[in-house]
Amino acid sequence: MNFFMTLKIAIRALLRNKMRTALTMLGIIIGIGSVIGMVSLGQGAQASVQAQINSMGANLLYITPGTITSSGTRIGSGSASTLNAEDVEAIKLELASIKAASPGVRANASVVFGNQNWTTSVQGVNEEFPQIRIWNVSSGEFFTQADVRSASRVCVLGQSVVNNLFTGIDPIGQTIRLRNLAFRVVGVMAVKGQSSFGPDQDDVIFIPYTAAQKKLLSISHIHFAMVSAISEQTTYTAQNEITALLRERHKLTASEADDFTVRNMTDVSEAADESNRILTILLGSIASVSLLVGGIGIMNIMLVSITERTREIGIRMAIGARSNQIRLQFLIEAIVLSSIGGLIGIAFGIGIAYAISAGFGWPTLISKTAIIVSVIFSIAVGVFFGFYPAHKAASLEPIEALRYE
Repeated sequence: MNFFMTLKIAIRALLRNKMRTALTMLGIIIGIGSVIGMVSLGQGAQASVQAQINSMGANLLYITPGTITSSGTRIGSGSASTLNAEDVEAIKLELASIKAASPGVRANASVVFGNQNWTTSVQGVNEEFPQIRIWNVSSGEFFTQADVRSASRVCVLGQSVVNNLFTGIDPIGQTIRLRNLAFRVVGVMAVKGQSSFGPDQDDVIFIPYTAAQKKLLSISHIHFAMVSAISEQTTYTAQNEITALLRERHKLTASEADDFTVRNMTDVSEAADESNRILTILLGSIASVSLLVGGIGIMNIMLVSITERTREIGIRMAIGARSNQIRLQFLIEAIVLSSIGGLIGIAFGIGIAYAISAGFGWPTLISKTAIIVSVIFSIAVGVFFGFYPAHKAASLEPIEALRYE
């Protein structure tokens, strides 16, 4: 017999007991479906976290003052005034690994427009901020370098501020008051949404950092700096260069600790990616247990089938069927069971992923790799768990098989 004839006989044998065949495939269906569903949810969560981290900025490094020792007391990051705008300007001009840089000044303030008021975060930045944070202006424009140099009282609003102050009114060109100082609205930022740490990124007003320093807070230092490296690969080089440059500018000796902190957001991204990867592997491994159970079910049913069809095997061998043909027939039956179950399981797993996503709002990402691996794995299950029953059938003695009742 050729392969296709053997396949036809194997399928016909499976169809004789449709209910038993369906129940046998159920273990594979549930196993494959569970693996795809869990892996899809894990990768969806991973993609969502990565998207939120990436929304923080392009190859971002975040510099804060602090981490100094004063009178024997160690002061935490951000609590000292050891950074200034000149430091940021030096970083941008002297380091080839840096694409853009912005000083940062932060404050909370009540903003008033007409009879409406709202308390929000005010951030003083420079004209390169949108490039660093990959944050576009949805209407109007961002303030210019000339505005920063002249400490102009202009501002760009986040969408949440617009929603709370300018219902039905175009904010561009309007005047708002921050701490009783008038600022002209020149632009509105595109919606950014919540950050990965929870706060609403759109609940903010951006003004030139020079205006924040001189007119809102009366300070000469900055609270933080944002720096964008030329590529993701150069972020660690940039981090080391920034550290060396700032230590030189701040005249720190080799025995003195840094009076600033340079945080590489690539570290955060890699840590989150590794954490989610481990979670995905864990979920997939737990779900794979049901695949093992399904494979054992196939072996069990195939052994029962051999027992029931012993006389059939004996007759086939008596009229000339060789051992390898008998082995191939039962092996094909096991592979057909696992393969069809695997295909149904893939559809089942995709359905589970989308149902959970729709029901609970969890992100999901259907992985082509998981589907391909699942197909290969289901076939492998058929071969692995079907080989022993197939070998047992092929090893039967024809005379003993014909005598079997």
